[in-house]
Amino acid sequence: MKLIRNSACALLCLTSLPSFALSEQGQAQLQTLQERWAEINYQLPKAEREKAFASLSQQAQKAVAAEPKAAELHIWHGIILSTYAGAKGGLGALGLVKQAKASLEQGLALDPKALSGSAYTSLGSLYYQVPGWPIGFGDDEKAEAMLKQALAINPDGIDPNYFYGDYLARAKRFTEARAALEKALQAPPRPNRLSADAGRQEEIRALLNTVKAELE
Repeated sequence: MKLIRNSACALLCLTSLPSFALSEQGQAQLQTLQERWAEINYQLPKAEREKAFASLSQQAQKAVAAEPKAAELHIWHGIILSTYAGAKGGLGALGLVKQAKASLEQGLALDPKALSGSAYTSLGSLYYQVPGWPIGFGDDEKAEAMLKQALAINPDGIDPNYFYGDYLARAKRFTEARAALEKALQAPPRPNRLSADAGRQEEIRALLNTVKAELE
């Protein structure tokens, strides 16, 4: 069983700790993690991704250890762990998604608006993709609450609109899904994330075609 492809109130009401700016070295580490993630996720053959994500997750963990109060690094550690889980698949991935959830929650506690609310986006995607109790912590209501919170912070962003569209498509709310996905395609480009944007746009178009077919 594949756990990942690629509390609401408790989390939404977390008390934010003071936000700490990334050092110059931390910024460089963040960009390196983002660029390598996009390369692995969108350019590497599937058979090579698990090992590559395992290595990248270790690199992210070291970056977090160097700057433990940087929300951005906790968030990206969580994103990498969740994508690593998707590459790994099976029940063995459950431990990774639990670690990803913890890292994203830490980032959320440090700064809910860091990286345009990316912690909410990534937690929301985990909640609807992970199986529910007793196997995992999946919860569709929490997923929707998280994704809506991400959209409140970043209404025009490519990722929150894509993941909300994916969530809606899985819930067979196809008309709403089409609107979210079409909005995701119109998202402004991110200057430092061009490779990730290109890969995400391919995913959006593929899902949008599926959704449109369901509406015909």
